[in-house]
Parts: sequence; C-alpha cells; structure tokens
Amino acid sequence: MSPELYLSYPSAFLIGLLGSTHCLGMCGGISASLSMALPVGKGFRLRQSLLLLAFNSGRIASYALIATLVALLSTSAANQWAELGVVLRSIAGLLLIFMGLSMGQWWQGIRYVERIGAPLWKRLSPITRKLLPVNNAGQALALGALWGWLPCGLVYSTLGWAALQPTVGSAALTMMFFGLGTLPSMLATGYAASWISGLKSNQMFRKFTGALLILFGLWTLPIMALVVH
Repeated sequence: MSPELYLSYPSAFLIGLLGSTHCLGMCGGISASLSMALPVGKGFRLRQSLLLLAFNSGRIASYALIATLVALLSTSAANQWAELGVVLRSIAGLLLIFMGLSMGQWWQGIRYVERIGAPLWKRLSPITRKLLPVNNAGQALALGALWGWLPCGLVYSTLGWAALQPTVGSAALTMMFFGLGTLPSMLATGYAASWISGLKSNQMFRKFTGALLILFGLWTLPIMALVVH
C-alpha cells in the first residue's frame, strides 16, 4: 500500500491544521463577520457558536462533495489508463509543494492554480452576498456550503491528494478530515480574533508550516513511492 493511503485521514487533518494561516486569509473574515449582526446580550455566545458551527459544517460538506465529484472522474479514468495514477500523484505532490512555498512566503505560484475556480466563483459570489447578514443557522449553513467553492490553493492541494484514494468514499472522507483540521482556527476567529491575527502574521510559524507542507508534497511524489518500496 502506498504511503499516502494509509496515512490519508490523519495526514489530511494535519494538512488542514498546518494550513490554518492560509484558511484565515481566505475564510477568516467571513467567519468572523457571522456574529456581527447578533445582538450582544444573554445567549450571545451560544448563538455565535451555532452560526460558526453551521457555517463550517456547510463548508466542510462542500469539500467532501467536490472530492466526490473529482474522485468519480479520476477513479473512472484511472481504471482505463494505469499511467494516470502517476500523473495524479505528481500533481498532488507538486500542489502541496506550491502551497508550502506560499505558506512560507517564498513563492506565490499557487495563485495561478487558484484561478482555475475563478469562473465558477464569479457565479456563486453574488448568491453569498444575498445571504448576508446571517441571522440564523440555516443561512450560515447555506453560506458555508457556497463558501466551500471559493478558489483556494490549500483546498486544491488536498483535493489532488484525495483524488489518489482508491474509492470515492475514501476521497470524500479525506477532504472531510482536511476540513476538520481547519476547524479550530476557523472557530477561533469568533472568540480570539486578535490572537489568531497575530498567528497569521507570525513569520516563523508560517515558514515552519510551509516547510512541513513541502515535506508532505515530496512524500507524495511518485519517486518517493519507489524509494519506499
């Protein structure tokens, strides 16, 4: 069994956790704004928590759905062309390396990859604006489900990895665990915004997490599979 398969779920969770600073830049603002429309008073924290959980549940569900769609295509194609597995591994590894370089602020080439989803997001973003301000959990869930389609290099990097999984279900679970890894930082935006902002700008933390993502990418490349075996 190749290394990325038996490490899939915990590693996907760790990638989400390591990519927290990128998540804050992409989704942190909208997550923090969810509680702005809520009246401060009795039950504020409970209502705030419900909105944050609903938003992030929708977001993670979208990641799993995207992985399902990609896996349906990739597993079908891989059954016809055995060489495609090597191509998918190479793409997944390179995307993780690009994301690590971006996280460490060494090179921002991942932004070119993020443009792939721009046309779809251009159609979805007007719908997200209609859901603001968010007043209830249903709106937050719908907003999160749409926000999950926001062009994001970290999502695409992990999605390429999820496409390597042997079944559609395992691909969806890989992205679900990735989403769960991003959850702590996203929930924290509502409770410790200043601390999270400081973490986002901490150069040492960014370089450390960037280096780890690069190692994940190198581990995923086909050449590593040959070395391991």
